[in-house]
Amino acid sequence: MRNLIISAALVAASLFGVTAQAAEAPAAPYVELANPVPVAEPGKIEVVELFWYGCPHCYAFEPVINPWVEKLPSDVNFVRIPAMFGGPWDAHGQMFLTLEAMGVEHKVHAAVFNAIQKEHKKLTDKNDMADFLATQGVDKDKFLATFDSFAIKGQIVKARELAKKYEITGVPTMIVNGKYRFDIGSAGGAEQALQLADQLVAKERAATKAAAN
Repeated sequence: MRNLIISAALVAASLFGVTAQAAEAPAAPYVELANPVPVAEPGKIEVVELFWYGCPHCYAFEPVINPWVEKLPSDVNFVRIPAMFGGPWDAHGQMFLTLEAMGVEHKVHAAVFNAIQKEHKKLTDKNDMADFLATQGVDKDKFLATFDSFAIKGQIVKARELAKKYEITGVPTMIVNGKYRFDIGSAGGAEQALQLADQLVAKERAATKAAAN
């Protein structure tokens, strides 16, 4: 009987130890996608930010992520993709894709964010968009023509498909090399998110070198 009690105690202690170890193991700050998504530029490590102009968290992330993007090494390709969940998300996403297609997005990106977040402009109607963008030096007629073009419709479909493949549920969300998904919350903060992105980029770089050897 005594031996049975001792054995039971040892088993309980062993199970408790395993449980304690499992509880202490920190959860990974990112999700590895079951089905990796092909990158836009093969041969480069891709970092994607999915965002929405109407998202205050995305707006707050801007002064943190922009300096980081400017210092990225040449083997890293940074891509912004608008999340399009309907309503104003779709309107703002189409505006972004239009400006990107016109090659002026980088010039007016901050102004658009400020207009929506600080000046409380809705910018959900294409004519209102065109009027505002004209104050930023964007050709109004060219914007409207591009906005409704077949090419932009194709880009909208592509953006939606990518968001679905990335399995995103909110923004801002980051994807590294089509494999790893995380957000500011899971990373522990804005700076931590970029540190995590750097770590995952380094991981992918090392894997590429190992495969080449």
